[in-house]
Amino acid sequence: MFASILSVQSLLLAMFLLMAGSGFLSTLMSLRLQAGGTAPLLIGLIGTAYFVGLTAGSTRAAKIIGRVGHIRAFAAFVSLFSASTLACALNQDVELWAVLRFIQGISLAGVFICLESWLNERAEPQTRGSILAFYMIALYAGQAAGQFLLNLGDFGPAMPFMAASILLSLAVLPVVLTHIAGPSLNGDQPLSFRKLYAISPFGTVGAAITGLMLGAFYALGAIYVHGIGMGRSRTAVFMSVVILGGVALQLPIGRLSDRFDRRRVIVGAFLGAVLVSVAMAVIQVPGWPLLVLGGLFGGLVFTLYPLCVAHTNDYLSPDQRVGASGGLVLIYSIGAAIGPILASVIMTGTGPAGLFVFMALSAGGAVAFGLWRQRIRVAVPNEMQQPYQILPRTTPMSAALDPRADEES
Repeated sequence: MFASILSVQSLLLAMFLLMAGSGFLSTLMSLRLQAGGTAPLLIGLIGTAYFVGLTAGSTRAAKIIGRVGHIRAFAAFVSLFSASTLACALNQDVELWAVLRFIQGISLAGVFICLESWLNERAEPQTRGSILAFYMIALYAGQAAGQFLLNLGDFGPAMPFMAASILLSLAVLPVVLTHIAGPSLNGDQPLSFRKLYAISPFGTVGAAITGLMLGAFYALGAIYVHGIGMGRSRTAVFMSVVILGGVALQLPIGRLSDRFDRRRVIVGAFLGAVLVSVAMAVIQVPGWPLLVLGGLFGGLVFTLYPLCVAHTNDYLSPDQRVGASGGLVLIYSIGAAIGPILASVIMTGTGPAGLFVFMALSAGGAVAFGLWRQRIRVAVPNEMQQPYQILPRTTPMSAALDPRADEES
């Protein structure tokens, strides 16, 4: 196992640096815009621009990579991301930042496709699970650690953007110096949304609603925290706690879903998200109770996407699973693009608490839909359920990292 991890250590280091440099930008930009008096709806639109770019890049970047090769494409995508990040420091204009976030979304999608296809090429059936686990650790650890770069704003408004650009630029080095050959990008096409819904209505709807919730959180979570009186440093702590909570609870909840009717576990996670969201909308007082609630929120909501993938896989043949997972990533991404707009509309009328009012309403809709599906469809027997697997919500290429993909061959 360790030999397989060492063989891709340059790719994992690049992922950590990339997420450390990019994972806090939505938090930073939201805080800057709020401080400048920008309306929540406009802040939400900037969050939407990023996820629209991520979705567009997920479907288009592979052609660029296939034409110029992995290393050149990776360097180009990261350079574009780094340059657009520095450009954010030039002018705090909403329209400019929306365009730059769209560009960053496209760039990051290209980066994800490069790294994930490389990792998939290096992974053997017996090591795929370990490589995926370390990939997820690098992704989430970088995202959580990067939040503390917000504190560099004390040394000047441009400093966080400069630090992000430095980290992004450094992420190129482990990749351009690697001896790993670029893999082929010939993979399964994502299943159509109509076919996915026909196969698993609850899995499809659950993935979309998870996208709504997490897209809104990443775009507007800092607005909620800052709006209730938490300063920049405490905002960084809160955002990191949510991300780390999402890592901590994924495996326990996932293993629970392997033992019982997975739909009940998904409904239970959505119901838990409703209760936590209501509490966060009501208890708007900075302190450790809010951090605990934030960790629970992350633990429940971050778990929902892989739960929905696992539930959908319960109804699929092995040769459909990679295509289905790719389709679910796109559904999640579309939900994430819509979520910031809808949440910001509610926040305009209700204030910071409106974000978690939106979360409660979204999760409540999923609970109602899940209960209805349980009434009209018989559960898959426990012994026939597919094992739960923690998965990234990045691009359709990430579906090939799922260890269950090897069952096709």
